[in-house]
Amino acid sequence: MNNSASNNRWLLPQGIEEALPANAARLEALRRKLLDIYETWGYQLVMPPVIEFLDSLLTGTGHDLDLQTFKLIDQLSGRSLGMRADMTPQVARIDSHQLNNDAPNRLCYMGTVLRTLPDGFGSSRSPFQAGVELYGHGGIESDVEVLCLMVETLRASGIKDISIDIGHVGLYRGLARQAGFNKDQEADLFEMMQRKAIPEIQAYLEAQVIDKKVADMLNALPELHGGKSCLQNAQKVFSDADDDVKDALNYLQQAVAKFEQRVGNVDIHFDLSELRGYHYHTGLLFAAYTPGEGQEIARGGRYDDIGHVFGRARPATGFSTDLKTLLNLSQQSDVSFSSAILAPSDDDPELWKVVQDLRAQGEKVIQSLPGQLGNAADLGCDRELKNISGKWVVK
Repeated sequence: MNNSASNNRWLLPQGIEEALPANAARLEALRRKLLDIYETWGYQLVMPPVIEFLDSLLTGTGHDLDLQTFKLIDQLSGRSLGMRADMTPQVARIDSHQLNNDAPNRLCYMGTVLRTLPDGFGSSRSPFQAGVELYGHGGIESDVEVLCLMVETLRASGIKDISIDIGHVGLYRGLARQAGFNKDQEADLFEMMQRKAIPEIQAYLEAQVIDKKVADMLNALPELHGGKSCLQNAQKVFSDADDDVKDALNYLQQAVAKFEQRVGNVDIHFDLSELRGYHYHTGLLFAAYTPGEGQEIARGGRYDDIGHVFGRARPATGFSTDLKTLLNLSQQSDVSFSSAILAPSDDDPELWKVVQDLRAQGEKVIQSLPGQLGNAADLGCDRELKNISGKWVVK
């Protein structure tokens, strides 16, 4: 046997982590805290499977996840299976097919997802994804609700300094339609917009046979970012735009106004050419940032009709985040471990009764094992159960 291989059996694949007791306790405490918050907002927990048929996982929003999904063959059906890389498509399937009601559904989820590559949203390939989805309402109010809940999630996680980057994919989509672009043209310009390659954008638009006013508006799009003055500038820039572009801008303004009424002390930044998730988002899209972290720490937006491929189209909006990332950035102190009581290794029925009573009261009681190494302090115990005058008492 190769000695080197034998000595390295404890190593984990790159980007795959395990949580040791201290971190596991912090992760579980945050998970419980957030689930309690989501319940007070009316969001119900769902637990999708870690693996399911590939064509279901890569449906709707899942198409962009194809390269991120580990794939294997089901030995029972012969069909391709995938390990979930994102829980959003799974929750959409649950809303469309399993719950099948007309009222708005508020669903939340938490669990590990597995990815073939780190995607920049943290460096892990096994994030602990948490998120909420609101199905069945297509208005500003549901977008604002999800935005507010995203901020509350970050604050509850101990992240105090938050900025929100917000945009609307309808602006670019509407301008591309007004320009008469086909799918290839729209995709080519989209790629340049993501890089904010302004000289390339200008050269590309000059080579297209489109109205000069539309070309000017598309050229201006990458420059429309910053504070509220950005929206005022956009109104002037898009004065000759079609109604769907103006409607998208108006929607964005109204949503931000409602959001600011509810949530204070959050810096809002606009970027009207930012198109994360463009291929499946249909409206408002947003991301959260905090100083010292170059990548977004939460992201979300509207993706209407995601359930169409599952047999029932429903408007939808939501956000997701990685609890591991939030804990790494948290400004809260670590979870304090409760002190424990050490019980001796003794078969006395009275001792067992006392141990059970103490545990029922919420005390942590660790019973010694015959021949074990280490003392009470090594086991995290600051008290012991002792038999004094025939009675077991905590000392």
